[in-house]
Amino acid sequence: MAAAVEGGFARALARAAGACTLLLLAACAGSPSIQTSQGVHRPRVSLDQVAPEYRTLAGWIDDDHAQAVPAIQRTCGWVKNQPPGKALGPLRSAGTTDDWRPICAAAAGLPAGDPEAARQFFERFFTPVSLSPGEEGLFTGYYEIELQGSWTRTDRYTIPLYRPPVRGKHGLPSRARITDGALAGRGLEILWVDDPIDAFFLEIQGSGRVRMTDGSVVGLSYAGQNGHSYYPIGRYIIDRGDATPDQMSLQLIRRWLKDHPDEARRVMNLNPSYVFFKLRNEGGPRGARNMELTPGRSLAVDAEHVPLGVPLWLEVRNAPVPAGEIKRLVVAQDTGGAIKGPVRGDLFWGHGNEAEEGAGVMKARGRYTMLAPRAVSIETAARR
Repeated sequence: MAAAVEGGFARALARAAGACTLLLLAACAGSPSIQTSQGVHRPRVSLDQVAPEYRTLAGWIDDDHAQAVPAIQRTCGWVKNQPPGKALGPLRSAGTTDDWRPICAAAAGLPAGDPEAARQFFERFFTPVSLSPGEEGLFTGYYEIELQGSWTRTDRYTIPLYRPPVRGKHGLPSRARITDGALAGRGLEILWVDDPIDAFFLEIQGSGRVRMTDGSVVGLSYAGQNGHSYYPIGRYIIDRGDATPDQMSLQLIRRWLKDHPDEARRVMNLNPSYVFFKLRNEGGPRGARNMELTPGRSLAVDAEHVPLGVPLWLEVRNAPVPAGEIKRLVVAQDTGGAIKGPVRGDLFWGHGNEAEEGAGVMKARGRYTMLAPRAVSIETAARR
């Protein structure tokens, strides 16, 4: 699960605009060659080498498409375990598991780190399909947070993280009741952490890692929610006049909570939604359908409008990257309580300080274009 950054674009990241960093999202365009994520320069692809329908996607020829291959292979991992004929989502153009099996067979044979082979793969097996022509939406960011924890409750580690309880006929308690101890003593505690604000932000991000007192580091993934609606507490901070919408960011919310210790608990409890977790056995954070997320290439979407697992061509502006634009191939692999609407996305930035800094201030505007299985599009057109 991913939740949105609760407000505006507080500041641009302090990056040298001319630097092509590995921070997921920066692209160096306009030069006669392109540097891949592995530092290898390759000749710029000319427009006439690109499939005709892809020539209208701004920036398509400049992307390192190989970076999106692991994400699409994880979609294929889900496809492999599904029954024949199962739809990927609400749109017929996204195809079924039968339509995806030839795609997945080809994806499995792609050479690692080969941008040109990856581009040709996507152009061969997919065709661009506009989801909401002319409509733009909000794109925020999320990351994998790190907390400090203990397997047992101590004087320092007093904040429990819970696994999902059995849902009774009256539903599950609100955040306020849970933080007051409504679930205590039921054996649902996974571990304890030392900071209630960090625990709150873990819920906003939907997954994270915890550095334990015994030296181990464990991963936690989203395992459910209490069924109560999500309320963005950034709205409260704005309404009381402590910030403007343009100033709002995850960093500002965290700072406000730290600066108002007597009010922090009450304000966090204004959001009645509460997230439950499970231990992650291996790999990185996982999104919807248990797909492992790929930094910079996994996007949380509203699954009622965008089929999970499909590739999307993302175009946004005012993003916290050099030049402010993101134009790249991503894969719809997650959802979130605040990610609602036909054009709405939350980009996964990874973990660490840079990821937290970028995700926390991202408030971009833009759109996406779905890449639909080409065979499905041809079949659909033939029926018209």
